This record gives sequence, C-alpha cells and structure tokens, in this order.
Amino acid sequence: MYRDVSACNTYNYGDALYWDARYIQEGGSFDWYQRYSALRPFVRKYIPTSSRVLMVGCGNAVMSEDMVKDGYEDIMNIDISSVAIDMMRRKYEHIPQLKYLQMDVKDMSFFPDESFDAVVDKGTLDSLMCGASAPISAAQMLGEVSRLLKPGGIYMLITYGDPTVRIPHLSRPVYNWKTELYIIPRPGFQRPAGSTSAKSYLEPVPTTEKGLLAAEFVMEDPDSHYIYVCGKMDETTDLIHVPSYPLTADVL
Repeated sequence: MYRDVSACNTYNYGDALYWDARYIQEGGSFDWYQRYSALRPFVRKYIPTSSRVLMVGCGNAVMSEDMVKDGYEDIMNIDISSVAIDMMRRKYEHIPQLKYLQMDVKDMSFFPDESFDAVVDKGTLDSLMCGASAPISAAQMLGEVSRLLKPGGIYMLITYGDPTVRIPHLSRPVYNWKTELYIIPRPGFQRPAGSTSAKSYLEPVPTTEKGLLAAEFVMEDPDSHYIYVCGKMDETTDLIHVPSYPLTADVL
C-alpha cells in the first residue's frame, strides 16, 4: 500500500501546524467535497438520528450543524487543530448536541472501545494519505475507528480516493467491515445535454470480489467523490444492522 499522491501537493495535510495556520488565516466555514444536503440520503439511510456520532477531522465545516438541524442528537467533533476546535466551541456553545475536542485521529484512546454508533469522515483519511508515513498513519486511524465502533456501527468515508487506493486500506480483515460503495458527482456537475443515462447516484455501485470497479464501469464525472459505507460486522450474528429499505430520493 502506497502513499496516495493523486490529489496531494506540497502541503502536509497531516500536520497540525498547517491546519492551525490555515484556520487562523481563513476563518469562516468550509465544507470539503460535499455539503450535507448532497450527503443526507446516505447519512439518513445508514445512521439513525439517535446515534452517537463521531465526526473526525471536523475542521470548520457546518455539516455537524446541519445534521443537528436534521434531528441528530449527539455528535462528537474532533480535529487535530486546536485553533479549529476553539473556534467551533465558541460558535456552537449554545448547541448541546455538538461537542468539540482537540484530538489526533491516530490516537483516540480518550474514548473507550465501542463508544460510537457511527463515524463520519469527510476528507480526513485523505489528509493522512498526503502526509508522511501515509500507510502507517492510515492503519493507525482506521484501527482506532474500528475500535470505537459498536458492532453493527457504520464508518462513512467520503473521499476522492477510488477503490484502487482506498479498498486496500479498508479491507483489512482485522476491521471486520462489510463495505458498500456509492459514487456521486462533484457539486455543480451536470450531465451533458442529450445524455440518456439512467444511472442513479443513490444506488450502490457493483464491485468485483476484491471491491474494485468493473473494467467496463464508466465514470460520468471523472472528478466524482466516493462514499464508502463500512459496516462493522456483529461477530455473533455475522451481520450488520442496516435498514432494509432502499436508498431513494424520498429521503431527501
């Protein structure tokens, strides 16, 4: 497993000093990749509103705020940047459903085993994949995510990484995850005029036995984002507790 440089640059996205400086300079709020409105059908399908949710690498995004507005009751937000955490604590001090802690995702030992029903990751694993010792950092983070999930819990990864660079990390047997893949276009993407494609972004994408895309699969938007829904298998029943209803637009 190699360092993923497909969308990296000279910045060290795994470095707290980089993020502290960036948040001091930029202020405001910023959501990586997708806003909650686009992710809502997937979140609502797999994560009940009563879940205890861990948002890793929360930064200054408004996704957690949007989830609370949508009925979510308990979201713990963590980030490596103390600047971001201080900023968000002040911003949301009046919203008890949102909690903020400065923490490195590679060591979340502050939380006991099986503390969360769901972990949401929008770009944080990607940041580690751009840093030094990327495979080791990824293994440390994902091992912690697996430890913190309750049996039947969900790790939802929103990433630019296609299955060739993400499945080798997600498919380690020690995590005991069953993974489904969705692919959604970047914000603002429009199908070409006259397109007759009937492909729905709300349907899971078929993958090979190794979890990869079939050779004949065609990407409508080459800059799409990937959503990996990793369910932690219940060792007693060998099942994940995922709602049986289909993912359709009526959950919007």
